Amino acid sequence: MLVASLKLAKKYDYLEEKFTKAYDWLANNDATKLENGRYDICEGVFALVQRYETTDFDKIRFEAHNDYFDIQFMAEGEEAFGYALREECEKDEDMPEADCYFFKTPKFYTQVNIKKGDIVVVPPEEAHQPRIAYNGIKKDVVKVVVKVSVK
Repeated sequence: MLVASLKLAKKYDYLEEKFTKAYDWLANNDATKLENGRYDICEGVFALVQRYETTDFDKIRFEAHNDYFDIQFMAEGEEAFGYALREECEKDEDMPEADCYFFKTPKFYTQVNIKKGDIVVVPPEEAHQPRIAYNGIKKDVVKVVVKVSVK
């Protein structure tokens, strides 16, 4: 599933080499057996293995990045995942040193539910809200966030 505005679907090639290397890495590495941390995949692409408990909707802000796409892969567990066009969001806080920009909950956003084996690809033009407890039920998850350089 790819959910995006048409202008973004035509702007990026989600099957270019950096993306396919990321998808291959995800398919060939069992993140549930990897330690938390960073794994370099190729130039401009790295994976962050994370373990956490999902949380309440109002505890997580929407965020976006300028320099990287996020490929968020659910290795174990499930969560709700919000996203919105960044241009429709009101900025809350900037952390440029971490390439992270936070936003207030937008008036209009969409939420998808992701489970084991699902990916969500988020371009810089979209804000996203990960880590949300699906149906309000907190769960432990193992997720890999693959960062793909825009350049």
